Amino acid sequence: MRTLKETQELIACGLGEAVCDWKLENVMLVDVFSDEIFKTDIYIKGKRIVSIDPEAKLKAINVKNCEGKYAVPGFIDAHMHFESTMLSPEALASVVVPCGTTTLLADLMEIANVAGEAGLRETLKSIETLPYRMLIEVSSRVPTAPGLETTGAVLDAKEVDGLLEWDKSISLGEMDSSKILITREQQYIEKILSALKRGKVVNGHAIGRLGEELNVYAASGISDDHECVTVQEMRERLRVGIKVFIREGSTERNAETLVKGIVENNLPVDNIMFCTDDKHIDDIKNEGHINYNVNKAISLGLEPMKAIKMATIHTAKHFRAEEEIGSITPGRLADIILCGSLKQIVPEEVWFEGRPVANGGTLCEKIEMRKYPDWIKDTVRLKKTITPESFAVSDEGRAENGFVRARVIELIDEQIVNKEVIESLSVKDGRVLCDIEKDCLKLAVVERYGKTGGVGVGFVKGFKLKRGAMAYSMSHDHHNIVVVGTNDEDMSIAVNHIAQIKGGLCTAFNGRVTASMTLPIGGLMSEKSSEEVEGELELMNESARNIGCEIPAPFMALSFISLPTVPELGLTDKGLVDVLKHRLIPVVL
Repeated sequence: MRTLKETQELIACGLGEAVCDWKLENVMLVDVFSDEIFKTDIYIKGKRIVSIDPEAKLKAINVKNCEGKYAVPGFIDAHMHFESTMLSPEALASVVVPCGTTTLLADLMEIANVAGEAGLRETLKSIETLPYRMLIEVSSRVPTAPGLETTGAVLDAKEVDGLLEWDKSISLGEMDSSKILITREQQYIEKILSALKRGKVVNGHAIGRLGEELNVYAASGISDDHECVTVQEMRERLRVGIKVFIREGSTERNAETLVKGIVENNLPVDNIMFCTDDKHIDDIKNEGHINYNVNKAISLGLEPMKAIKMATIHTAKHFRAEEEIGSITPGRLADIILCGSLKQIVPEEVWFEGRPVANGGTLCEKIEMRKYPDWIKDTVRLKKTITPESFAVSDEGRAENGFVRARVIELIDEQIVNKEVIESLSVKDGRVLCDIEKDCLKLAVVERYGKTGGVGVGFVKGFKLKRGAMAYSMSHDHHNIVVVGTNDEDMSIAVNHIAQIKGGLCTAFNGRVTASMTLPIGGLMSEKSSEEVEGELELMNESARNIGCEIPAPFMALSFISLPTVPELGLTDKGLVDVLKHRLIPVVL
């Protein structure tokens, strides 16, 4: 929030009694309040905009000629989990800021599930020194599926209430619909009320909910949803007053379907905005960040002004932050993108809080990587060594002619959702086997906090491995170790290696580790630079391709396939989960 001194300086500068710090002259200003584009000068004092009046003749220390350039408000990501980038907040700056993103609205449920409030505080220690702001969507789901998973920490209603008092807290993070429609535990209602009484919105997670269920969900106080995958879902959410975040991540590709629906049906976009949710560093480097969402929308026929507003002022208004961010108007923070065209927005310069922070796709100043304490790098501890026997699936005495019917999780291309299919799988010595020809592979989640030693095992279709195994210490949202493989031996080797390196990614084949990557911060993030992480991830993706995986973002897909809040099935260290009914179910029928 602005200070008394700031306000006094803005007034004095605007009246010509004091000197501004900057004048961006001859710029084409994209005004998201009036829907105008006009030539003017932008005056800046400190972090804030003084004037955008074309007739103003104010004094400024620094003058920049912006002839031929458009000034667009800095982009806002409405909902994201920065841990999914695999980068620390420090390393993340060099990736998102040159793309024009100046504000991240982040639900830190990943590190919270691993290390609780202490993990949140440690992760955010350097945020005030970085060339972007991170506002916190306080995690409502720690754990995500109580009773159905083991996590490293718990945030109860009292702790969430305290976190909502933080200056950086802007909302209550995504509230899974099962907490409202099925379990109806009082603590979740209390968390919603804690946010509402402070005038803060409540983020939603309403995947698959329509009709009466959606109405009940909205009535509980939910403000938005980022889980729309169809135009029908989008329309129904808008009807009940739930705002829509159009998501474009690494595995959740919803922009094309939803934007086409907007254009073809001439839907209003006032209550629609953009988010990334979960996007790996290589996809950000190759595609972009929120600028990718904007440009994709424009390419699909959405007017540039509408697309820009969905990435700026709509988001700011929704989170009740429009007095600070989301526009280039007097008194607001000077977050500005300078670009040469609105048909394809390529940030040439990015300004954050009144100073240039990126130019030509790179940061103006190098960000020092912070050394994280040892305790947050010691979160992967197996209760016992994993053996091939750990992944045995009993036929439960139900085999007929050497086969059983089993529930299998099937991936859906470019979506976070999955579907349940029933497959006939062979049995040997009372154990259910995977079937490489059918692409029915073993999937397992191994408890990694040293608490129970639990191992949940099921089957999955979609990874198309022909040999070996791949494992990852990020499996949403409990973040136990998840592994998929063609045989139990390689699966055990991969999991034990993940534990040995204290978190990360691994592929194994023929009894040995073929590639690995360390993620020491909570078993989720690297301490290295973005360039180093990008290079390492590419090698891991190549290693996954070498054992047959054809998915564009194999490890992101692996991290989501076990999620116990995304229909139809999930998998935790306790077993297979019927997501919509929020209960454990048997693998073998």
